Amino acid sequence: MTAVARGPSSEGEEPAGIHARRAELWEMRARAVAGPSEKATAQQHAKGKLTARERIGLLLDPGSFHEVEQLRRHRAQGFGLEAKKPYTDGVITGWGTVEGRTVFVYAHDFRIFGGALGEAHATKIHKIMDMAIAAGAPLVSLNDGAGARIQEGVSALAGYGGIFQRNARASGVIPQISVMLGPCAGGAAYSPALTDFVFMVRETSQMFITGPDVVRAVTGEEISQNGLGGADVHAETSGVAHFAYDDEEACLAEVRYLLSMLPQNNHESPPAVRGSDAADRSTEALLDLVPVNGSRPYDMVKVIEEIVDGGDCLEVHERWARNIICALARMDGQVVGIVASQPQVLAGVLDIEASEKAARFVQMCDAFNIPIVTLLDVPGFLPGVDQEHGGIIRHGAKLLYAYCNATVPRISLVLRKAYGGAYIVMDSQSIGADLTYAWPTNEIAVMGAEGAANVIFRRQIAAAEDPEAMRTRMVKEYKAELMHPYYAAERGLVDDVIDPADTRRVLIRSLAMLRTKHADLPSRKHGNPPQ
Repeated sequence: MTAVARGPSSEGEEPAGIHARRAELWEMRARAVAGPSEKATAQQHAKGKLTARERIGLLLDPGSFHEVEQLRRHRAQGFGLEAKKPYTDGVITGWGTVEGRTVFVYAHDFRIFGGALGEAHATKIHKIMDMAIAAGAPLVSLNDGAGARIQEGVSALAGYGGIFQRNARASGVIPQISVMLGPCAGGAAYSPALTDFVFMVRETSQMFITGPDVVRAVTGEEISQNGLGGADVHAETSGVAHFAYDDEEACLAEVRYLLSMLPQNNHESPPAVRGSDAADRSTEALLDLVPVNGSRPYDMVKVIEEIVDGGDCLEVHERWARNIICALARMDGQVVGIVASQPQVLAGVLDIEASEKAARFVQMCDAFNIPIVTLLDVPGFLPGVDQEHGGIIRHGAKLLYAYCNATVPRISLVLRKAYGGAYIVMDSQSIGADLTYAWPTNEIAVMGAEGAANVIFRRQIAAAEDPEAMRTRMVKEYKAELMHPYYAAERGLVDDVIDPADTRRVLIRSLAMLRTKHADLPSRKHGNPPQ
């Protein structure tokens, strides 16, 4: 057997044999996998956190992970770094599978330099991101890091720039998912913000640009890390986090579920999963779920559960801007994106946050070839000084732009009311919906009958001996003339008025017909959406 030497041997010394070299490799790999020490691992567990490799084990199919640059070490000098050069340099990178489909991943190892990003660390992330883009497969980042490695100075900051640039290049090309499993402060928070979905874990993960100490020094406000940028704050108040969970196991299980609903890249369709729920199943229960009286609230989530396969859907941004619902589900095994008014919250009106939430979701669906079903029961845009001064015009225009720009199959269904600009914005036929349906309870109009009567007949009402009786009469007259269920159908503004019990069957057949839809946008570098 021929010996393979590492380098020049001393005079008279035999070069090591292949078996010795192999043993040396195994020992190096074992050190890399074990991490810095048992103490560091115990400290990580004491915080209620898993190690980077334990997280990867939960995310990927068993035995599928293939690590890249496991033996990479930094080359920095000074501040004691030259004496501390652990393998992996604090980030584990590679690829594996989720339900048999390739997924790329990188995971910060908080046990090594607190997961802080240095030059070698960043280069590893850049490489795995480039591989994901080239292979056309999703990228999942498991974030648990203390920001830039201060000892390496501007080189560490430049590493973040490379990550951001690749996040932008991959946007709309491959699904990008950020899972926050520890701290993420300063400029590091911008990478998750550039990705498609952000997951957080309560108590252990935080995201903020400036931490509590800086906030206290500048503004005098006292606040904890979780109060400033914890999972609940970002899931309910800021909208930065799409999902929040109590523990890492539940969080990573939901990441796997989300990946099962997404295509590998923008050239593919999401995977179909055939189940036992019949495509022509009647949705008779909808007759009792939705009150005919347009002022009575109900839970639109129950409507969605009735029409999708097995009543199963994944709601995105469930706790932020709750007056609108954005969800991924399957209908006859095919993935669809559902945008729906939620009459149970603010009567389902559109406001600034609801417009932003739905616009981003529509853009994501369009980027990844997911058909969009829109369920309308919307009384209009939320009036008020705060909304107008907050820019409801430009924020509402974001939703309008997203729908107008989408080329995937688009179907809208009016359950009850659809008034004013909100009706137009939420994928009406006039902005390009492929098919528009309505229930026989629909009211499509410029505004509600009461408001319309007050405007149109204000003189008659004011001059009447009994203004209230006149107003009631005029409201009935307006409804009879312009708001009856078939007014829009008679004018070709909806394609059909359907029986609520046929809703699932009609939507599935329509989606099947539209599956081969092809639409081209004008040639341009990119649009200039409202800000």
